Amino acid sequence: MTQVNNASTARAFDMGSLDTFPKILRHNAANWGKEIAMREKEFGIWTEFSWQDYHNRVKWMALAFDHLGIKSHSTIALLGENRPEWVWGEVAAHALACFSLGIYQDSLHEEVAYLLNRSEAQVIVAEDEEQCDKLLELGDSIPSVKYIVYCDPRGMRKYDDPRLISVEEIYRLGQEVDNTQPRHYDNLVDAGKAENIAIYCTTSGTTSKPKIVLLQGSKFIDHCCSYLRADPRAPGDNYVSVLPLPWIMEQVYAVGQALIARQIVNFVEEQETMMADLREIGPSFVLLAPRVWEGILADVKARMMDSTPLKQKLFDFAMKRAEQRLAEGRRSKLADIILMKALRDRLGFSFLKSAATGGAAMGPDTFKFFQAIGVPLRQLYGQTEMCGAYTIHDEHDVDYDTVGVAFDTAELKVINTDSEGVGEVIARTVGMFNGYLGDQTAYDEDVKDGWMHTGDAGYFKPSGHLVVIDRIKDLAKTSQGIQYSPQYIENKLKFSSFIGEAVILGKDKPYLSAILCIRFSIVSKWAEQQGLAFTNYTNLSSLPEVYQQLQAEVERVNETLPDAQKINKFILLYKELDADDGELTRTRKVRRGVIADKYGEIIEAIYGDQSHVDIDTVITFQDGTKSRIQTQVKVATVIAPRQSIEGEASQRRAS
Repeated sequence: MTQVNNASTARAFDMGSLDTFPKILRHNAANWGKEIAMREKEFGIWTEFSWQDYHNRVKWMALAFDHLGIKSHSTIALLGENRPEWVWGEVAAHALACFSLGIYQDSLHEEVAYLLNRSEAQVIVAEDEEQCDKLLELGDSIPSVKYIVYCDPRGMRKYDDPRLISVEEIYRLGQEVDNTQPRHYDNLVDAGKAENIAIYCTTSGTTSKPKIVLLQGSKFIDHCCSYLRADPRAPGDNYVSVLPLPWIMEQVYAVGQALIARQIVNFVEEQETMMADLREIGPSFVLLAPRVWEGILADVKARMMDSTPLKQKLFDFAMKRAEQRLAEGRRSKLADIILMKALRDRLGFSFLKSAATGGAAMGPDTFKFFQAIGVPLRQLYGQTEMCGAYTIHDEHDVDYDTVGVAFDTAELKVINTDSEGVGEVIARTVGMFNGYLGDQTAYDEDVKDGWMHTGDAGYFKPSGHLVVIDRIKDLAKTSQGIQYSPQYIENKLKFSSFIGEAVILGKDKPYLSAILCIRFSIVSKWAEQQGLAFTNYTNLSSLPEVYQQLQAEVERVNETLPDAQKINKFILLYKELDADDGELTRTRKVRRGVIADKYGEIIEAIYGDQSHVDIDTVITFQDGTKSRIQTQVKVATVIAPRQSIEGEASQRRAS
């Protein structure tokens, strides 16, 4: 089956000759120069930047880089938390016909060096002393880097590296050039070509080092326009930028859509203050990863654990009533009065017109919770190679099990289907990438006859909605021949506020098991209420009472699963899964191969009928400090394996 969504009305958000980011920015500054384009919170105060301010900073940066000898087709990298300077540096790169490359701010030294050398970056716009330390420690291992532009001067006086230059010095230099050559910047912008490669964007790298995707500027703009036709924005709408800017979807929202629709992009002070800052702004739109939505849900449940019995009863009553009405396609006015209106205000969601989740799958139960409390949440689906998302739910047609329908410039197919209609999802869109940097072989493997082969298993519902099940390579079978989707079961487990992360095991094994990570903020609060003493994450996760509580959570999930896919055993890991340890990607997806290798001894214990496994290991923290962990991990049995195997055999006989 093929899905094509054609626009039947006049094409809105068509930028015409404004085919590069710098051209759109110049147009906005000329016509709406005094309107607010950005806000940044620092020291508790929101600082506003108009479209003219935005345009000036970009102009000065571009002119300074040009004066310093940065030629077209060079790479300008950006490293740090989400800040206005990050976006200004990116658009300045495009004004020079250079490539922008975002690097995740928590990337380790070797990851940073790999990306800088792969792209031959000449300039790095770094946020602060922490990021500069990282770059300076790399020394001669990043030979292409000529300039390191730091935005926060605090702590920088002690350095004398000739590559260092402050962003204020860049602005001063740019203003000098602008005063002597007032037409030079406009000439640079006018020379920008629609077909230029503008954005270098890294893939998630679930199985290996990330690839660098080449994205054309005009294609990116056209793709953002098609997204805006599916989910419109209006000038002055507020967006809070909290997901990492190197991620393709944050590029779409905070850079592309903000320029095209003239949204106000708000940058929070710290990740720790995100929810408080978000509430102050009251955004019109939010884009959050499933992990963040799960964290918000867990926080709501944690607060209810601390509330009075009366409030807990009112919460349960209102949620039950809201869910009943939601199933009927309606909203409960009573539930809204009792709970939902106040809860949305508490979360900062009172003025939401639309909310989105993407980057990974979200469990239907989590999705339903936010819909029930009145958050207009929609699911997205896409890839970095396609300029991000190209499907979304219609606001009046939300199906929790699907990722919606295609944009008007996207086509989808499901090929090589089985008897159930499940096959590989392939797609082509207006935002199709131009290749991987220095890796033609990988491009030829992924793109065939103009179609991107996503590697995802899925199918179409009769309604035309696309259902994405899991990565094809992650779909697995037990040794008894029972096929299962790890991601599907993991999402069910993570609906529990006690479970922060889950990894389902069972490939070529007689039954399914799980490695679970507790959600420390919730479990620690629960343990305190139970009067349990603990010292740290490792100690808490090993308590018998915690195992008993988590087993109850697993049993609840098992009740919703077929007998052959029930979880038989689980362990509570002694640490959280961490991107710095290679266990997760920077977009928080599980690297299953790394888990299988790193925790092979634990997996053997689970399937070797051992009651526990002794752990003696050293973990390294992000600041470089190390800690030795000596503990005993218990293997908990939920279902006797023989019972599970007999269930599988019975299921095969029945089929």
